[in-house]
Amino acid sequence: MPGELIGELIDSSGLLADPEALRASLRDNGYLLLRGAIEPAAALAARREVLQRLAAVGEIDLPGETFSGNSQRPAGEPQAGNFLRSVCDGPRLRAATANPQLADIISTAFGEPARGHDYVFLRVAIAGRGTATHCDSPFFTRATERVLTCWLGLSDLSFEQGGLYVVEGSHRWVDHVAAMRGFDLERAAGERRATLTDDIVQFAEAHGSRLLTARFGAGDILLFGMNLIHGAFDNRAPAKPVRVSCDVRWQPISEPFDPRYMAPALSGTFGGGYGELNAAKPLTVGWHKR
Repeated sequence: MPGELIGELIDSSGLLADPEALRASLRDNGYLLLRGAIEPAAALAARREVLQRLAAVGEIDLPGETFSGNSQRPAGEPQAGNFLRSVCDGPRLRAATANPQLADIISTAFGEPARGHDYVFLRVAIAGRGTATHCDSPFFTRATERVLTCWLGLSDLSFEQGGLYVVEGSHRWVDHVAAMRGFDLERAAGERRATLTDDIVQFAEAHGSRLLTARFGAGDILLFGMNLIHGAFDNRAPAKPVRVSCDVRWQPISEPFDPRYMAPALSGTFGGGYGELNAAKPLTVGWHKR
């Protein structure tokens, strides 16, 4: 990765006491990096809960929290989806993703009361795994465009373990925003992909843009809008603990909710429930791209 393509995310934590400045930063930058949005202990407790469940099916070696290279996880449907849903419904993970501090922060970002979707996107990235470059609009704007993604770090991450990146200024690219308007991935029925490129270096260079990232800590969040292009770098640290994060969509309570991501349905983007997620696959199986 050429060094000139990498930049540092702006830390907006100091703006939490100034709602107008916080909202201006979100508008201008397309994201808010907020350090310690929940207590690190709560994030680490959620991580331990997840990894203990994966250790129980032979995927994680404890106490090192590294990938074992094996799996006895339930396979096939509905077993795979049911297993992941039970992990995502763990009390410590739910306590982290529905933390009252998050609700206060995100309500401030919207300027009105907000709540999170019930559907949790969990990601456990072993070495070689990353998230393809995309934006969230095709997944989550069917009911309303007033949606924010809240990515939550569940441990301290080195750069080698990979981490979230955003394409600087992409939420303001006129052609990109126009192309996303009305694009519903499920209704496109395979005619379009959500993945915007398979070569992020070439993509950034072609757009004269940088990839912004940070050294994330447990309890940090990155809050961003539906048109901001982002992804996650590959984990390049096989000897270190696996990377664990999760993300949840939030929106104003006053807006209509997409029932696909709310209880009791939790049917997910394509109707497959939790079984349609990469996280439903054993860690021995590679990830798909949409």
